[in-house]
Amino acid sequence: MTSTTPTTSSTSTTSVRELAEAIAPELIELRHDLHRHPELGLDLPRTQQAVLAALDGLDLEITLGKGLSSVVAVLRGRGAPHDDGAGDGAAERPVVLLRGDMDGLPVTEATGVDFASQEPGRMHACGHDLHTAGLVGAARILHALRDDLAGDVVLMFQPGEEGPGGAEPMLREGLLDAAGRRVDAAYAIHVYAAERPRGVWFGRPGPQMAAADEVVITVQGKGGHGSQPQYALDPVPVACEMVLALQTMVTRRFDAFDPVVVTVGRISSGTVNNVIPDDAVIEATLRTFSAEHRERAHSEIRRVAEHVAAAHGLTATVDIGNGYPVTVNDADEFAFAQATVVDVFGEDRWSDMPLPEAGAEDMAFVLEEVPGAYLNVGACVVDDHTTAEDNHSPRAAYDDSVVPDIAVLLAELALRRTAAGVRRP
Repeated sequence: MTSTTPTTSSTSTTSVRELAEAIAPELIELRHDLHRHPELGLDLPRTQQAVLAALDGLDLEITLGKGLSSVVAVLRGRGAPHDDGAGDGAAERPVVLLRGDMDGLPVTEATGVDFASQEPGRMHACGHDLHTAGLVGAARILHALRDDLAGDVVLMFQPGEEGPGGAEPMLREGLLDAAGRRVDAAYAIHVYAAERPRGVWFGRPGPQMAAADEVVITVQGKGGHGSQPQYALDPVPVACEMVLALQTMVTRRFDAFDPVVVTVGRISSGTVNNVIPDDAVIEATLRTFSAEHRERAHSEIRRVAEHVAAAHGLTATVDIGNGYPVTVNDADEFAFAQATVVDVFGEDRWSDMPLPEAGAEDMAFVLEEVPGAYLNVGACVVDDHTTAEDNHSPRAAYDDSVVPDIAVLLAELALRRTAAGVRRP
């Protein structure tokens, strides 16, 4: 088992930092270029080309996605592998995955920065431009230090994190075996425009972000005239009753310390005020923090909807779209990543995250397959982070100084984790 104490890389932290500082202007310019031209979803042709151009000249094994604009680059270390003590003279070379998501959001930017989006209705409102530039920086640092890198690194440039989800198709296309051996550990970083001061890292072991599923309930009745409801089967009051019943279900069927959240965001039915419609549709989001409660919540939602409808002589169909699973940080890998942050940046740059967040993240699909850690870092542009606009806001702004820090941490994680060797169960 890997020690939670970060292994000191064979090169010094100062070397990694010096390399990051030297390329910081180029990384920031890349970030600004990506910010000016955000793309959405799985098809990011311009972003993909920008990443390839930024990696040009590095000794990498690059694979482009077949069904999406992903870039997977394998960087081969040339350092001596960790002696696993097996005595067979064949020390295994670990493989570490570093991820950066690349897509923007359908948001009209209102930041007023001089590198604001030039694409109408599109914005890097969640900071993925910083993630991409930071991962490019890590690639360049690790390439310069590959004689000290005691394993291989898979660089995962991912589209579609904001939806419909790029991690799953990348996994199907062989992401985790891109280096010829299975990835041993995976790491990702996400910036925050608010919540924490600039440059402060935070996270938690275990569940860090929720699973998110879309719920659509169709209540099927029989329409009629509003003056004679006794001749109809009115779906509207039944749908309203379901909304309340779902909230009761959450508080009475689930442990409050493993929470379940059902939020109804839309109810639609009918066309005019004096006609009882045939059906009503409820649309909701489901957030859960464990695989067990996620599965149970699916079953309970169906039970409540179907039985409330049946109690009034109606029927209901329930469609639950499996979204992103719970983002779970492996305890050992998280402890290692946290210790690395403290060692590299200092204790004052770390803040514990006591509770998980109800947002969702498709890095969860990777962390279901391999142990790893997902960390956050404050990128607030103002001194008082409590006054800043949060992620996804049209006014969300991110400080450029965080980009080289992301590159430093990703590079250090790869150097130190490969130096630690293959983790044993």
